[in-house]
Amino acid sequence: MSLIHLHLRPTMSSNVTLQPALPTLDKLGVSLPTGIDSNVIASEWFRAFSQHAPSNDVEGLLTLFVEDGWWRDMLALTWEFRSFHGAAVIRKFLHSRLASTKLSSFNLGESVLSQPFPDLVWIQGMFDFETDVGVGTGVFRLVPQPDGIWRAHNICTTLDGLKAFPEKIGALRNLLPDHGKWEDKRAQERGFLDEDPKVIVVGGGLCGLDIAARLKQLDVPTLVIEKEGRVGDSWRRRYDALCLHDPVWLDHMPYLPFPPSWPAYTPARKFGNWLEFYADALELNVWTSSTVEHAERHEDNTWTATVRRSDGTERKLHVQHLVLALGWGGAPKWPNIPGQDMFAGKVLHSTMHKTGKDFTGKKVVVVGTGTSAHDISADCYENGADVTMVQRGPTFVISLKASTTIVAGLYKEGGLPVETADRLANSLPFSLLKFVQKRIIEDLTNVIDKPLLDGLKKAGFKAWAGPEGLGIVNLAWMRSGGYYIDVGTSQLIIDGKIKVKSDSQIERFTEVGLKFEDGSVLDADVVVFATGFEPPGSWIAKICGDGIASQVGPIWGLNEEGEARNAWRWLGVPNLWYMIGSVAMARYHSKFLALQIKAQLEGLHGTRYTE
Repeated sequence: MSLIHLHLRPTMSSNVTLQPALPTLDKLGVSLPTGIDSNVIASEWFRAFSQHAPSNDVEGLLTLFVEDGWWRDMLALTWEFRSFHGAAVIRKFLHSRLASTKLSSFNLGESVLSQPFPDLVWIQGMFDFETDVGVGTGVFRLVPQPDGIWRAHNICTTLDGLKAFPEKIGALRNLLPDHGKWEDKRAQERGFLDEDPKVIVVGGGLCGLDIAARLKQLDVPTLVIEKEGRVGDSWRRRYDALCLHDPVWLDHMPYLPFPPSWPAYTPARKFGNWLEFYADALELNVWTSSTVEHAERHEDNTWTATVRRSDGTERKLHVQHLVLALGWGGAPKWPNIPGQDMFAGKVLHSTMHKTGKDFTGKKVVVVGTGTSAHDISADCYENGADVTMVQRGPTFVISLKASTTIVAGLYKEGGLPVETADRLANSLPFSLLKFVQKRIIEDLTNVIDKPLLDGLKKAGFKAWAGPEGLGIVNLAWMRSGGYYIDVGTSQLIIDGKIKVKSDSQIERFTEVGLKFEDGSVLDADVVVFATGFEPPGSWIAKICGDGIASQVGPIWGLNEEGEARNAWRWLGVPNLWYMIGSVAMARYHSKFLALQIKAQLEGLHGTRYTE
């Protein structure tokens, strides 16, 4: 491998204990020259990588990495979601998995010199490869070293498909004409009249439809059980003012993107209609007005699910896999505040709110300051209510303009294809991504959002940058809440049109409102608790029983490697899965869950790497 020389500066003494950090030029001990040919450097590095990997040369591979490098793997080598940090850990992982995975057929794609920040420069490349059973894609980022060589600081490998079972899309779609038989065939498929499905998905919302669509293209007979009368009703039944706060470029679903005329921000009812259209267009098998009353696991790790239909009849279905797609949380979370029985007004959870028109002329107190709390407060104010928000803890607030900055360059009008953007966005281990996010949040709060945040502070609203100053991405991954993307409510707070009570905690209800620990009182006709939900794992006990639930760890949040806990992956119980996430998360990760299920059904799934 030839040397690409750099202007060298004295290097700092290395730390014995590896700590996650961005590979800044200062940390690397180099300054960057001009005239870098990123294609030449990437090609030379990749040529060496594609020689060492198939020959199982672990030590040769390690020479291509910096000492504190990272390797993130999503199923390709580990059949897990893992992030390995440092040469010693990567060495152990490769000695265990490299030979058995049989990496081959390497092909280098595009490589570019990228400079996310003035002091952070790397050459980013993408590539394809094959394993013994699958096809995969990878992303690497090379950084300059004092010895003149560019080495990998981080690499990500992902399993994208199974060689023997490609998705039935494009050239592999059904090419035969159908003359008058389609409706009868669909009724037969949807009803599972001749056989039971291989997979049952409990929940026909966004996540349930995503995984059902993925499994259908892998030719896995799948049935979705949805309690509502129509697909999409879970969105239609929410409060009228609800709208997606992520832009359309981020929110496409698998196989069927939104049309180019679609609005940038989707109203909830419109999104519900889209989900119904999506299920119909992709011919997904959904039983509406139906519930899984109980699911029993057998010794051979199969399941018998008892399904109650809308007419009261029950059917027992014997399936190989059970997927729960029941959303971010369990039952609505109600704070335990004494005295509610004496309160003369109305108390409801945010899930029960429909429209602010119900409270015209009323004094409305909204407890909570997350997204739903802001939406409901604005809805009530705009319909003539006197609104006060009760803030129990600090909330991360970001403007709509600033929020689009976070994803700019990846998801935008005329930008990268969604599949490419997904690959890049998910390629950095979270332990590195958080440093990128922290820098972005610091810039946004000090520049773009400074007037907004200063105004909120003056109004008594407690805004913050989130734990460790990491902002919205960290809060989404750790809590799936605790933030608000401002679409107008913040200005109402700044203008004093919506009041904020943030200086004391609620002590109890009174007959006419709420009393606080500092002795202050707040009159109310209506109290709305926008206080979130119980943990999502509570659904497992309800459907599968306490014995199964006791074997499952917490769902959501990040583990010590920065990977999502028990979502889209091994849950602790064979053939039981939990599908969860935002629109973008579900789109991307549903592929991995479907591949795991298909690989297990076909006997291709390898041993999970757990060391």
